[in-house]
Amino acid sequence: MSAGPVYLDCNATTPMEPAVAEVVRRFFEEEYGNEGSRTHAFGARAKEAVQKAREQIAALVDAKPEEVIFTSGATESNNLAILGLAQWGRQHGKTHIISTRIEHKAVLEPIDHLAKEGFEVDLVGPDKQGRVETEKVIRLLRPTTMLVSVMHANNETGVIQPIGELSEALAHHPAWFHVDAAQTFGKLVAELKHPRIDLISASGHKIYGPKGIGVLVVRHRGKQKVPITPLTFGGGQEHGLRPGTLPVPLIVGLGKATELASKDHAAREVKCREFREKFLNTLGPLQPKIHGEMGRVLPHTVNASFPGLSAEEVMLRLKDVVAVSNGSACTSASYQPSHVLKAMHLGKEEMVGAVRFSWSHLTPEPKWQEMGKKLRG
Repeated sequence: MSAGPVYLDCNATTPMEPAVAEVVRRFFEEEYGNEGSRTHAFGARAKEAVQKAREQIAALVDAKPEEVIFTSGATESNNLAILGLAQWGRQHGKTHIISTRIEHKAVLEPIDHLAKEGFEVDLVGPDKQGRVETEKVIRLLRPTTMLVSVMHANNETGVIQPIGELSEALAHHPAWFHVDAAQTFGKLVAELKHPRIDLISASGHKIYGPKGIGVLVVRHRGKQKVPITPLTFGGGQEHGLRPGTLPVPLIVGLGKATELASKDHAAREVKCREFREKFLNTLGPLQPKIHGEMGRVLPHTVNASFPGLSAEEVMLRLKDVVAVSNGSACTSASYQPSHVLKAMHLGKEEMVGAVRFSWSHLTPEPKWQEMGKKLRG
């Protein structure tokens, strides 16, 4: 039991694993060499540590170390994947993009930018359970389609999208396939290994690693490389795609977090499912509306509305028991109805009342009885 409010906003950011925090500290305080310095042992050790992190990350998704590009996080990775293809698309007459209405703003806004520059965009809506149908995506493919970008799981509802089905369905179409895996990297492991996924975005702070570091996995199709051009210039690091001095402590932390996720993801999922069962048992008598079909939602996420209560009222009642969010951390401060819930065609009362609860294997149990009592008012 926790004395104060228990943190239930892990889809926004996760706590850092102690083993990860230790290695990050060591590379900040002791092994502080620049990975690009080639004349001394400090630089050599930093370079070796970065290479090890590439290998740890590549192994998780069955990629090659040289296909791992370090970024500041999934937002930058998404921008590089989408905007970085624009030049190639124009040159080859591939100016059509397919994505979904439930993507994170870090995908929707770069796509919108390209739409303003003349690219044609189709956004697929989800069903009422928040899941996009594979057939609806595939039906929109054209000879001019440059990119298909679909998130692995939604950050607000936790609904898992059919990435495996899409990977198979795209086998005979040349469009580049990008997956925003910010919520699933190191958690749903099997599907991200599919070789048909060309581009994978992820963030360190979603898998119990440090903030400020992420990756874009850029898979080769045989000898063909994804034709991304850089968005920034100077220095030539990361194969010229993302120049600048590499943040070695953060990279090493992400590598360690990925290694632990690879080893422990199944056990972590069991803990999250046990927590979920207790959580839903607590909520049951309150008759909440759960947004997202059971069995197709991340085990550590529940998005729910409570009859007669706004999200603000729920968060106010629970503030001494648990810390929660009314949606994406990037937009929750606006108190505007979620674009994800709008796309699911929820009623106004359900959208206004929707609260996201998300936890991890590290989350202590809250005071369940007190939580139920507070919600009953």
